[in-house]
Amino acid sequence: MNHSDSWTNSPVGKLDRLAKPIEDFANFVAALAIFLLMVLGTAQIVLRTVFNSPIAGYIDLVELSMAGMAFLGAAYCQRLGSHIRMEILIGHLRGRWLWGFEVVGTLIALGIIAVLIWYGFGHFLRSIELGDTTIDAEYPVWPSKLLVPIAFTLWFIRLFIQLVGSIRLFLNPGLAPEGVVLIQDVASVAKEEIQETFGDRGDSPP
Repeated sequence: MNHSDSWTNSPVGKLDRLAKPIEDFANFVAALAIFLLMVLGTAQIVLRTVFNSPIAGYIDLVELSMAGMAFLGAAYCQRLGSHIRMEILIGHLRGRWLWGFEVVGTLIALGIIAVLIWYGFGHFLRSIELGDTTIDAEYPVWPSKLLVPIAFTLWFIRLFIQLVGSIRLFLNPGLAPEGVVLIQDVASVAKEEIQETFGDRGDSPP
């Protein structure tokens, strides 16, 4: 997502700046969970095959890690526009038509995420009240279930930022885009990835 140089001075830019490090941290936790699960899986194979001593509760740990890996990076992906978008239609739109469609789509997404937050938090509360545990090792399930409404709340905030940014551009398409995902063609995406990979070192791809 591209920002103007003055993005920190606008309300949308300030909210974006506050949300960004939280989203980055949540995405880091999700990536760390994936890495640790890979390490745990390798250890499980070695211990089971070589020493005939598998890790107790391995399946339970995998089950509990799923929520964090699946949802904690959602807001981060939303910010970068890395999520799956149906751009066949809106990719050809410009000006108020484009931002009008973005407003409608973001409002629908906000409604869906709000419902998921409500029911996700309800599942978390029931898990605590019932003392819900995994079947094998009987690990408590509530920490994993709590991650779902937390991740969706971050996602909701990111969608709200994009909604405000889209409304701002709908009212005045001439303003610099802030807090929104910009649709890019394949060549622009490839150019950005090359720049991110090689940075400002003056290197060139092989």
